[in-house]
Amino acid sequence: MSFITVSNEDRIGTIAFNNYQKRNALSADLITEVLSALKTMQQNGTRAVVLRAATFEKVWSAGHDVDELPQADTDPLPYDDPLEKLLRAIRSFPAPVIAMVHGSVWGGACDLIMNCDLVLADETCAFAITPAKLGLPYNASGFQSFLSRLPLSIVKELFFTANLLTAERAERAGLVNQIVPHTELESQTYELARTIASRSAASIAVAKTTLNMLSQAAPLSASQFEYIHGLRRKVYYGPDYHEGIQAFLEKRAPVFRVDPELNDTP
Repeated sequence: MSFITVSNEDRIGTIAFNNYQKRNALSADLITEVLSALKTMQQNGTRAVVLRAATFEKVWSAGHDVDELPQADTDPLPYDDPLEKLLRAIRSFPAPVIAMVHGSVWGGACDLIMNCDLVLADETCAFAITPAKLGLPYNASGFQSFLSRLPLSIVKELFFTANLLTAERAERAGLVNQIVPHTELESQTYELARTIASRSAASIAVAKTTLNMLSQAAPLSASQFEYIHGLRRKVYYGPDYHEGIQAFLEKRAPVFRVDPELNDTP
């Protein structure tokens, strides 16, 4: 493995991002390694998985590798995008996936946290979802992940501002199960994993699948789905997405224009 480290001890698997020179960005190559590790762990009957960074740095993960996003005129988050595959793999993994977070979590990595079953973090953690900085139209499944975990007002704040949600507010909102002191983060995370590993794997697998399905039970009509997709298409074909990506690559602040067409309501 070039971008992660993997271990499995006492039926507890650990997947650690180990590419800090790119702030553990969720590149296609890194995600391929994570998917492979998850597949092996499932085959080996792993009872709990800890998802973490290999070292404690200021950034847990910088999120989707922006260098790999299309620059214009293409859906940036299609169903077969590597990050989307990873999110589905986390949700469908039969055992609980515990995120252990030290440092800030950005963009697509924030969505990854939303799809983990449990989150333990220390006082350095903070979370930001950043499509508003890129002019990127987020997808419906991504919004659903946030809404299944957080109050609507917090989700709107995150997506409208792209600002960081502090550790204290993240715990209060339910994004984080528990904030623990930095010196105890690792020990308490693995203590939780050991507790889960000692319980009935069959019962937990059914509970995880059922709870995930029930939390996402918000059907849309076909016309509502087409309307949402139409709104997204206007954005990724429009000037804001092109400007947002270019500004990021050029390391400057984006200059977005007002698009009156987006003010239309169904």
